Amino acid sequence: MTAMAERHTARTTAPAVTYESTETTAQKAARYMWAGVRLALAFTFLWAFLDKVFGFGFATPSERSWVNGGSPTKGFLSGSEGPFADFYHNLAGTGFANWAFMLGLLGIGLALTFGIGMRIAAASGALLYVMMWSVALPPETNPFMDEHLIFAAVLVGLALVGAGRTLGFGGYWEKLPIVKRLPWLK
Repeated sequence: MTAMAERHTARTTAPAVTYESTETTAQKAARYMWAGVRLALAFTFLWAFLDKVFGFGFATPSERSWVNGGSPTKGFLSGSEGPFADFYHNLAGTGFANWAFMLGLLGIGLALTFGIGMRIAAASGALLYVMMWSVALPPETNPFMDEHLIFAAVLVGLALVGAGRTLGFGGYWEKLPIVKRLPWLK
């Protein structure tokens, strides 16, 4: 006969985890403020896209809308001044410039609206703003600074602070396997 030692161990479970936010009221307010800035910039990109496509009469009259045969880039780039004028004059009204500009406006606007792909939206939006700044150098009211450079910096800041997570789908987006594997998609 063999003797078996019986070992009694008490089963324990992990203690319940309670989430107590360490976020202050000021931090929460800042998160929502930056989300509001993100949404406001999203609207400016989407509005520029829609106005250029349909010509609502704000920046683009109906007869010069894209659907009526107008060019989204011809007017602005044809008026280029400064050191890059020749470059922009050659791009003005080309199919490549029109499609790249319009897809950029739409893509950046949608990414900012939904809070996804913020790194790509920030980089491409900042590039677009810097290019728009360089169309008319020097700016009329300052030796070098204007709102395009400020908005470019704000876009980069929005990506850095994770503004897509508040009032957006950035938190869910960042958990997707492909985004975890390729962090530049954040």
